[in-house]
Amino acid sequence: MRTRTRQLLAALVAGLMAMSLASCGGDDAADMDSFTVGLLLPSRAVPRWEHSDKPFIEQRLKELCPRCTVDYVNAENDAARQRQQMMSMITKGVEVLILDAADTRAIRSSIQEARKADIPVVSYDRLAEGPISGYVTVDGGQVGKLQGEALLKAMSDRGNGENVVMLNGDPTSPNAAWYKRGTLSVISGKVTISRSYDILGWSKDNAHTNMSAAIAALGPDRIDGVLAANDSIADGAIAAFKSAGVRKLPPITGQDADIEAVRRIIRGEQYMTVYKPFAAEADAAATMAVALARGEELDDVARTTTDSPTTKDIPSVLLTPSAVTVDTIKQTLVKAGVYTVDQICTVELRRACEKAGLTQ
Repeated sequence: MRTRTRQLLAALVAGLMAMSLASCGGDDAADMDSFTVGLLLPSRAVPRWEHSDKPFIEQRLKELCPRCTVDYVNAENDAARQRQQMMSMITKGVEVLILDAADTRAIRSSIQEARKADIPVVSYDRLAEGPISGYVTVDGGQVGKLQGEALLKAMSDRGNGENVVMLNGDPTSPNAAWYKRGTLSVISGKVTISRSYDILGWSKDNAHTNMSAAIAALGPDRIDGVLAANDSIADGAIAAFKSAGVRKLPPITGQDADIEAVRRIIRGEQYMTVYKPFAAEADAAATMAVALARGEELDDVARTTTDSPTTKDIPSVLLTPSAVTVDTIKQTLVKAGVYTVDQICTVELRRACEKAGLTQ
């Protein structure tokens, strides 16, 4: 009996000591800050996901939660694969998910499963359907407006005609339609849209195929501007013109400020791109994810709300994009620390960089 009494007393003392340590903020009290964040990105076809978004998100999560871990996967533009990846993370018991959907509709059932498991989902860059808890993106309507305005200016400066080929984004992405609406709000009634294509997977190869079809149908001399939805699509369009033997390219837009696109702008092959503040976007997503995992509200992060086809009043962060042309590379991308002059200006571009004012 004495032995059992001593055992009970020892257990009680141990319990009180543990409670005391927890109340004093001991290391063992940080269990809530040693959770796993699931990060699901859609593809590698667009360079920004691996080169910018992933490292920025991981870095910010490490700053906000040093003991947290990141479980990262890439869907390789395969919606079925992404659903499997997400279900695997739910089964593992991650505390929160940051999701850039390969297909915003197809992922809906997986988001519903996450909700059943009490795992909040932050929708990143693209607005996924289903009961998401937060949304971070760049204002897509403004992206499209910047592209449309730049294209009109370039065509006017060159004294070109009015025929435009539109190479839109992947139709499964709600962002593609958002960009397109923004563009049309600027160029409708001011140009003739001679051809319009939706580029599956935002793929350079698919863009090349469709641009080649437009060149064959219209003739290169009857294409006065190309509205390319992003830099991969612009790359495919430029390759198609080169394959057709066209030396003087029409103005071609872009988006994402990929470093190769910036170099194409310096070479005079691509007219412009749109820079989206990836670091700020990643920061907001990571901050949302950590707050949600801790059971906190998003009032300090999200200043507005967004409605999806399935969910209303989603706490949201909408960031502002910037147009980048050869004359503004330094004051936008270099000043923001996206690239250094040395990173942009390869040996073959030194003279063109000097002409553009890109010197150390």
